Amino acid sequence: MSRKRIALNDVLKVPASFLETKVVSTKLGKKAGQLVVFGVEDKNALSQLLVKAAPAWRRSSENFLNRDNFVLETENGPMWVIYRRRPQGPFSHAGALEESEYAWYRDQAGWALGQMKASGISQVLIDFRGTEPAMERGLLVGLELAAYNYKNLMHGKEFEGLPDLSVRKMPGAVLKDVIAEASAEGRALNLARHLVNLPPNFANPTTVAQLARTKFPKSPDMKVEVWDMKRLEKEGMGLHVGVGQGSVNLPCMVRFRYRPKGVTQKPIAFVGKGVTFDTGGLDIKPSSAMRLMKKDMGGSAGVMGLALYAVLSKIKIPMDFYLGLAENSVDAASMRPSDVLQARSGQLVEIHNTDAEGRLVLADVLDVAVTETGKDEPQFVIDLATLTGAIKTALGTEIGGLFSNHDELAQDLLMAGTRAGDLAWRMPLYSRYTASFPTAFGDMVNAVDGWGGPITAALFLEKFVRNKPWAHFDIYAWADKASGAMSSSGGNAQSLQGLIEFLKSKA
Repeated sequence: MSRKRIALNDVLKVPASFLETKVVSTKLGKKAGQLVVFGVEDKNALSQLLVKAAPAWRRSSENFLNRDNFVLETENGPMWVIYRRRPQGPFSHAGALEESEYAWYRDQAGWALGQMKASGISQVLIDFRGTEPAMERGLLVGLELAAYNYKNLMHGKEFEGLPDLSVRKMPGAVLKDVIAEASAEGRALNLARHLVNLPPNFANPTTVAQLARTKFPKSPDMKVEVWDMKRLEKEGMGLHVGVGQGSVNLPCMVRFRYRPKGVTQKPIAFVGKGVTFDTGGLDIKPSSAMRLMKKDMGGSAGVMGLALYAVLSKIKIPMDFYLGLAENSVDAASMRPSDVLQARSGQLVEIHNTDAEGRLVLADVLDVAVTETGKDEPQFVIDLATLTGAIKTALGTEIGGLFSNHDELAQDLLMAGTRAGDLAWRMPLYSRYTASFPTAFGDMVNAVDGWGGPITAALFLEKFVRNKPWAHFDIYAWADKASGAMSSSGGNAQSLQGLIEFLKSKA
C-alpha cells in the first residue's frame, strides 16, 4: 500500500486552531468525559467533588488532596481533575524566577489532553471552578499547544483522535473573548513551532517568503513586502547577501507592516534571524552540531508568529515585523574567512568565522528597521535570534538571554516573560569586550576568539542600531523532549509568549 506523496503545500501552512475546530455549542452526551479545573485551593470543595463523583473514594479522598492532577472513573465516564496546591510560607528568594499561574495551568493542559486522547472519549466538558481569566487562558492555550502534532498535520490529520469540547465556568461564564484570545495566542505559538520543525528542504528563504505572501491570513491592517536578492544588493545589504550567496535558495527579507486604523503612535519593530539551515559555511560545523540547524530560523519563526498574533487579535499597536532569511551553505560562491563585506550602514566587516553568520543578517536588517523615518520611525527595536550556542551553556535551554541598551524596555520585557512563563535573564553589554573588534582590514571583525560569546555577539549587533532603544533575545528555540504543554520535542516558540504578554501591557 503506497503512502500519499507529501507536497510542499501540505506542510507549508499556518496551523489551524484546535479551539476553533473543537469547541462546540451542542449538548454533550451522557458518556462525555469531564475536565474539572480548580482555581482556588478549596479542600472542602474537592472532597465534595470526589464523594459525589465516586462514593467509593469517600474514605480515601485525602489521598487526592496532595496531587496536582488525577483521574476518577465515574458512572458517566472519566473525570480528570486539575487542582493547584499553593505553597505554604515564603518560597522565593532574590534572583528567583517564579512560575506564573498562567504557565502552571498551561502546562497542566499537556497532561489533560494526553489523558483525553488515551481514553478514546469523543466529547469532553471543561468545567472551570473558581478560576480567573489568566488561569483559563493558560489552560486553553496549553490545549492549543498540546494539540499540535507535526506528523498529523503533515498527513492532513491535524486533530485526529482529539475530542470535541464544551466549556463552562462555575460560578459565572467563560467569556468568549478568553477563548478567542487563547486561540490567537495558540495559533501564533504553533506557527512559530511549525516553521522551526519544517525540514530545510521544505523551509528555505524562498518558500518562507512564499508562505508570507500567499498563505498568511489576509487583513486590511497588514501589508507584506519581500525584498529579493536584487533588492538586497540595491540597498547595499552586503552582510545579508554574503551569508546567503552560496546557496541555490537566495536570501531575501520579508517585512510585515501592521497599521491598525485609528492608532497614531509610532510602531514597534521586531527583527528575526531566519537562517533556514546553517552548515557553518566554509568554517563548517561538525555533523553533531549541524543536525538541528533547521532551528536556526527560530527567531524569524517567532517574529512571524507575532505578526500572526497581531492579525488574529487585532491589537491596537502599529508594528513592523522583519524576517532576515538566508541559507548558510558550502559552495564556491560562499563567503570566506578574511572576506570584507560592507554593511548597509556603510561599515566594513572582516569575516573571521563564517559560522558567525546570524549577526551579519541581523545587522543589515536592523539597519533597515532603525532608519525608517516619519510615521514609520520605530519607538524601539527588538530582535529575536538563535545567535550563540554559548547562551545555552550559561542559562540552559528554557531561559533566554536578554541584552538591551535601555533599562525600562529590558525590565518590561523581563516582567512580561515572567508573567507568561517564558523566562529570560538580563545579560551584560560589557563594552570593554569590543576591544577585540578592530581589524587592519575593515571597521570590525564579525567574531572574536575567547570567552563571552553571547556578549560579544550582542555588542556586534549594538553597532548597527544607531542608538535606538533596542533589546536582543539570544534563544535556543527548541525543546529537546516533550514537557508540559509541548507534547513532542521540536520547536518551542521561545520568547514569543513573553513578547505577546509585552504587547498586551503596551496596548
